[in-house]
Amino acid sequence: MRYLPLSDQDRAQMLSVVGVNTIDDLFVDVPESARLRGLIDLPKHQSEQAVERHMSRLSAKSVSASSVPFFCGAGAYKHHIPATVDHLIQRSEFLTAYTPYQPEISQGTLQTLFEFQTQVALLTGMEVANASMYDGSTACAEAVVMAHRVARGKKSKAVLAPGLHPHYAAATQTLASTLSIKIDERDTGPGRDDNVINHIDDDTACVVVQSPNVFGEIIDLAPIAEKAHAHKALLIAVFTEPVALAAITPPGEQGADIVVGEGQGLGVGLNFGGPHVGLFACTKKLVRQMPGRVCGETIDAEGKRGFVLTLSTREQHIRREKATSNICTNSGLCCLAFTVHLSLLGEAGLTRLAALNHEKACDLADRLSTIKGVELINDTFFNEFTLRLPKDAEGVVQALADKGVLGGVPVSRLTDGEHKDLLLVCATETASDEDIAAFESALSEVLS
Repeated sequence: MRYLPLSDQDRAQMLSVVGVNTIDDLFVDVPESARLRGLIDLPKHQSEQAVERHMSRLSAKSVSASSVPFFCGAGAYKHHIPATVDHLIQRSEFLTAYTPYQPEISQGTLQTLFEFQTQVALLTGMEVANASMYDGSTACAEAVVMAHRVARGKKSKAVLAPGLHPHYAAATQTLASTLSIKIDERDTGPGRDDNVINHIDDDTACVVVQSPNVFGEIIDLAPIAEKAHAHKALLIAVFTEPVALAAITPPGEQGADIVVGEGQGLGVGLNFGGPHVGLFACTKKLVRQMPGRVCGETIDAEGKRGFVLTLSTREQHIRREKATSNICTNSGLCCLAFTVHLSLLGEAGLTRLAALNHEKACDLADRLSTIKGVELINDTFFNEFTLRLPKDAEGVVQALADKGVLGGVPVSRLTDGEHKDLLLVCATETASDEDIAAFESALSEVLS
């Protein structure tokens, strides 16, 4: 039985109060091309038992990441997360039904965010970090908007390197389209990103470079930063794998002005679609243009240590038109998971984890690149690299899955069908020697 608590008279009264005649009048701001006409083509209702059986059949078609050798990355990474992390973040003072929207009254929440900021600043080699980003791609978009604010409208161009993750580029393009920001985007393709230097000029507000880039190549950011600064532009450094920062020179030490990325690799499980946690750091002189909020440490009137929201420039804190970010929520619990995992690892543990990741990836790359027809296109990499295959990568991945190996992400899935012969492969500490051997054997059979 349908439950319709409102009568036609009730609806007419509500519409009258807000000053419109029909419900359609409430959606006049939605472009005509984006509106649905008629009902969505969905199957008729079924019983609960029938729905359960249907969903079970659909679920059985999937291969879970933990059930077979797994080598997928491309922005979301499978790492071992100690059970201690989940145990701690599920304590009642942390796990709430909703975002703790009033952190200024919760010293525990403020302190964990302060510790999170400190860890992000140390990892990225930057002076200041915030605790307010939704994920890596939106953090990247916010960084470009921030650079536009820093330029005070005198520069309109943002240069995106070819190796920037296509999803990050798309999120940036979407946000920039609402502002007077001109995106100079290179076609995504393998190879080094140094040539973005040639696209930096006096109209450039920022240049966005990912390292390791979406193909796994590690980029020397220093010469790009030098050219950007010569034209009074900002270098925005991007990463998708936080563990890599323990093995390569931090972007801040290479001249980056803003560093953004994805923190899912530490503490946050591989959930395919989220939740993720965005990381955002910058130099101290840019802090007042940084989006989101910053927690600071202080002492109270009695001299006791305490934590406060030092900068809060989100739209729920100040007028919307003055806000540096319109992101209304953040990934608070994911920030906590990131902080707990990193605290458990410590500096030495994180360094060992990074070394183990690189060792696994090197072993895998060595073994796969000896297979006939397979070419490793990277000169450098951390735990992810790109292979050129003699066959369509999507077909190869499906054939590998049929043999019980999830063997990477076809590049064509990220690039609207381009680069069909390229395959992104990732190996973390979770890849055992048996897993690597199984991948090598399965790929040899598929390509034979």
